[in-house]
Amino acid sequence: MAEDQLIGMIPNWLISLDLGKGRRPWRPFLYEIMLNINETITIADWELTESFIRASGPGGQNVNKVATAVELRFEAERSPNLAGPVKTRLKRLAGRRWTQDGALILQVDETRSQARNREIARERLAELIRKALVAPKRRIPTKPTLGSQRRRLAAKANRSQIKAGRGTITDTD
Repeated sequence: MAEDQLIGMIPNWLISLDLGKGRRPWRPFLYEIMLNINETITIADWELTESFIRASGPGGQNVNKVATAVELRFEAERSPNLAGPVKTRLKRLAGRRWTQDGALILQVDETRSQARNREIARERLAELIRKALVAPKRRIPTKPTLGSQRRRLAAKANRSQIKAGRGTITDTD
């Protein structure tokens, strides 16, 4: 994708973002807006919402100050990039992470770095969508072999004779 096309897709607020001291966002940040799943599927930035929350558990000095955990919300049901069967498989794979309004929510608080947690969340979403893209193979039921049918019938006949021999004992004196 040409850089001019990419800049056309970037929201104006991001282009005009000032990081202080006259700095602008560096170039690789621009390529991270869209999430590439494979060659044909790309998730647009409007489908993803990231919010940063405080991570649970022990954390030392910064535990109550820094919001390092990431909550990534993907509007899967409204996504024009995913086909219907893929959305169905994604819903089954997501389980409890799928909301009633058709969004997929991933929470990551593995590292102390907000940027790394954000990368992990995006990688997990991409991996989940890649798994949903693979259509399961249809199971073809097989017939039992002739030998296995004969062995089963022979075992039944043997068991029947054993049980028939358990009858009441009659005295013939």
